[in-house]
Amino acid sequence: MLPLIAFAVGLAYSNYRQDRSDATRRVLETVRSMRLVLDSEVQRMTGGLQVLALSESLRNGDFDGFRRLAVGFISQYGEDSVLLLADRSGHQLFSTATTETTNLPPRNNHEIVERVFASKAPQYSDLFIGATKKRPIVTVEVPVLRDGEVVYALSFSPPIAIFQKLVERQRPNDRWTVSLLDAKGLIFARAPNPAETFGKRASGALYDIMFRTPEATLSTVSLDGVALSSAYTRSQLTGWTVVAGVTESSLIAPLWRNIAITSLIGGVLLLVGLTFAVRMATTIARGEMLHSLLIEELNHRVKNTLALMQAIAVQTFRSASRDERTKFEGRLGALAEAHNLLSQEKWAGSELRDVIARALRPFLLANPDRIRIAGPAVPLSPRLAVVLSMIVHEIATNAAKYGALSNEIGRVTLEWEVMSDAPKPRLRLIWTELGGPLVTAPVQRGFGSRLIERSARDQLGGEATVDFLPRGVICTVICALDGER
Repeated sequence: MLPLIAFAVGLAYSNYRQDRSDATRRVLETVRSMRLVLDSEVQRMTGGLQVLALSESLRNGDFDGFRRLAVGFISQYGEDSVLLLADRSGHQLFSTATTETTNLPPRNNHEIVERVFASKAPQYSDLFIGATKKRPIVTVEVPVLRDGEVVYALSFSPPIAIFQKLVERQRPNDRWTVSLLDAKGLIFARAPNPAETFGKRASGALYDIMFRTPEATLSTVSLDGVALSSAYTRSQLTGWTVVAGVTESSLIAPLWRNIAITSLIGGVLLLVGLTFAVRMATTIARGEMLHSLLIEELNHRVKNTLALMQAIAVQTFRSASRDERTKFEGRLGALAEAHNLLSQEKWAGSELRDVIARALRPFLLANPDRIRIAGPAVPLSPRLAVVLSMIVHEIATNAAKYGALSNEIGRVTLEWEVMSDAPKPRLRLIWTELGGPLVTAPVQRGFGSRLIERSARDQLGGEATVDFLPRGVICTVICALDGER
């Protein structure tokens, strides 16, 4: 009897080692998907700020006119957010915290202002004491350009609560510890015990390794004194680090439970045969843990794929121009927004109006009335939702650069209808621009036009046409509603 029980316990331990390896891999995949969610949220902030930086009132120094746009932007994030403008010396010229434009305090983080002017690109701060809020904040900074030169640094300090809510939503369960750290290793969002750990440095083992490699798995002891199997990954966009760990006790407990069950059942089943006893011991030892791991891995599958795309993009565009990076980041951001909407709906699809509203959100901040949307309720499959989101984003980006959204008076109408003149219902979507600059057909088609036409043809089995009329561009997209060719 003892040799049989020992053999069954050995099987349980072997399975535990394999399952623990799988759990460590899952922790790493979890922090990667969390990093993608964090980058998507920060990219959305950055995109909105870049749209604000292009406003005519800001370029002309009309701060009173700019205040209406600024207040509309921060209203998305709550009263605790602040938007301000500073020159290269760090002198504040404008702040949503007060209508007073004189005697504003100087910026407390002059280093990041210098980085904005030097790089001419968005920057992301570490935790520091804000001159306006008088408490620790992080900021998203974008340059305001005039004739190709940086004239102001536009700074946005979102409520820290946004990042705390993000951590709490992404935390799988209460056995996990999840943290967001700035580039210096200071915690600015955490679950559990956020208040007790805010502003503290990462625990010893993690702090020692996180500056040597951008991603790793390791065993740590949390600031709460809990042993964790942990992983971290650093965002190439912000320089911030996402850390997550699951308690060691939750990984070991199934081993002891399975050993006890295996030993008991092994003794009973010894009466009816060695073969049956070994099979039962193996099944019981592996069943529960593997089932739990497979279900959780399935929930993270799509997020892991997007995390891989983010990593590939960072490597591919390392030496590219700022314009190329901005274009690709916008397209990747549109893709991430479509996937966020599908995740909210449990990947059961989404409504066309919601998909369009998400894709056009950055272009509606300055003047929501410039784009009129009209059409019936149309449910979309996940595939249709992602592809149409990319197409609408591409059309709107072109309009913001060259078309009706590039000036102050242009207008856009986006209408759609369901056509039933074929065996399968088809969707027809029409984008019409008026009031923009005089349109001339381009000599050479750009990547955006090819992306629109190929996506409609190859991925949706439909067609897309772009007509460059003098009064404005008209783009028509037709596709089958079920997304099948």
